[in-house]
Amino acid sequence: MKWIKTVIREIFGLFVDDDAFALAILIWLGLMRWITSRLNLPSTAIAIFFFAGLALILIESTARYARRKR
Repeated sequence: MKWIKTVIREIFGLFVDDDAFALAILIWLGLMRWITSRLNLPSTAIAIFFFAGLALILIESTARYARRKR
């Protein structure tokens, strides 16, 4: 049974390198889905908030990776 866990972990590792980064993106997607269903915002505002959130997640992940490499 240990080999099954190892295989699953390896397959997951092919697609997800940074767990925190992937989790932050999933949380942001869920939060945006919840916000957009509750508020009547124009699509332009939704797109700006969506992009800004993903950009901030990417900047934070990059800064964390740079600190780890030093």
